[in-house]
Amino acid sequence: MQQGGGSDTEVTWEDQQNINKFGRLNNRLHELNDEIKFAKETNDNLEDASNELILTDEEVVRFQIGEVFAHVPKDEVENRIEQMQEVTSQKLAKLEEEKATVVAQMSELKKILYGKFKDSINLEED
Repeated sequence: MQQGGGSDTEVTWEDQQNINKFGRLNNRLHELNDEIKFAKETNDNLEDASNELILTDEEVVRFQIGEVFAHVPKDEVENRIEQMQEVTSQKLAKLEEEKATVVAQMSELKKILYGKFKDSINLEED
């Protein structure tokens, strides 16, 4: 393999597997970033809904269930929003944990691949 700086390093099957694994991890990292962004937005929306619910004087409020709105007692809506926030927070924590694992694996692969190929390989995103 001769590229960039003119180094003549042979790419072994194991090296190719590491490069492929890095690519898969990089794709998963992008997916995780999107999922984390969505979960944070959902959490913010639930927080806003909870705050709006506190401000209302109504005892029965409209609550969206699927694609329809139903009139539901305020206390029940508060409980549902709290449950939804808890589920979303747990999901967000799991996503953040998985992201940390993926980043750590990518870091290890970078060390291995840059150690062998030096500047003949580019694993950074522009």
